[in-house]
Amino acid sequence: MNRMDDPKMTDFRGTDLAFPLLRRGKVREMYDMDDALLMVASDRISAFDCILPQPIPDKGAVLTQISRFWFDRSGHVVRSHCISADPDEIVRLRPELEETRDLWAGRGMLVEKAEPFPIECVVRGYITGSAWKEYSDSGTLAGEPLAEGLVEAQELDPPIFSPATKADSGHDENITFDQMKGVVGTKVAEYLRETSLDLYIFARNYARERGILIADTKFEFGTSRTGEVLLIDEALTPDSSRFWPSDEYAPGRTPSSLDKQPVRDYLEGLVQAGEWDRNPPAPDLPPEIVASTSERYREAYSRLTGTELPEYR
Repeated sequence: MNRMDDPKMTDFRGTDLAFPLLRRGKVREMYDMDDALLMVASDRISAFDCILPQPIPDKGAVLTQISRFWFDRSGHVVRSHCISADPDEIVRLRPELEETRDLWAGRGMLVEKAEPFPIECVVRGYITGSAWKEYSDSGTLAGEPLAEGLVEAQELDPPIFSPATKADSGHDENITFDQMKGVVGTKVAEYLRETSLDLYIFARNYARERGILIADTKFEFGTSRTGEVLLIDEALTPDSSRFWPSDEYAPGRTPSSLDKQPVRDYLEGLVQAGEWDRNPPAPDLPPEIVASTSERYREAYSRLTGTELPEYR
């Protein structure tokens, strides 16, 4: 049976657990568990800085389980904040969570506390999105010149580290590496750049063998209570990366992504038709758009891992 046809499958718009809520973002809730955090990814989806009325079934589980997948495999590059994303192990470590297991199982991750660096560590392996727009206008990326003659979606060899400021609302802003050094210091900036590039190259090579091109991605890092730099938040998911099916790729045009592309395309059509001005409230999503978006997220998981998304509830 297709998961979308399963009557037991429900979407999760969010949680309201009986623990101190540290933050509720566009997608996640973060709860204080004394010496750790419980990070729960909902099925909420945002576009054009608006949260859409309809959630995307399984999206939160995909984000959590793909992050776990990469955290488990990238420890040779840098340790992550992940303690466990396995519900049985989380309950063993935190028995007080057992009563609410059905609300977070599969989409919850127990993580170490860390102090985040105020920088998005973006790595671009192909020129697309805001990078392509700036390059088309001025031949630069974050004000720094790139090679002449690049075409849309062309692979960048070597990949480019392109930091950005972290915005609480609206879009992050691309900055130069020198500007990043002014924020976090030269030594930290150089370490984060090297680590981000190593993570990207490792993941790019792995994903390419499984039919996915990682066009770009962003990482977040923080320091643990002992001063160790950790990979935090999510990593190499469809929300933090652009995943392109390799069989659809051709330089000169940007292929569709294994993410919320159907939502973006639908909303852009409403904007072009003058039916929405990109301001809240966001319009309703048709069922077929919800279904196709959910399928893309699950496809990203199955292509990367070689397995179907596990059922935890």
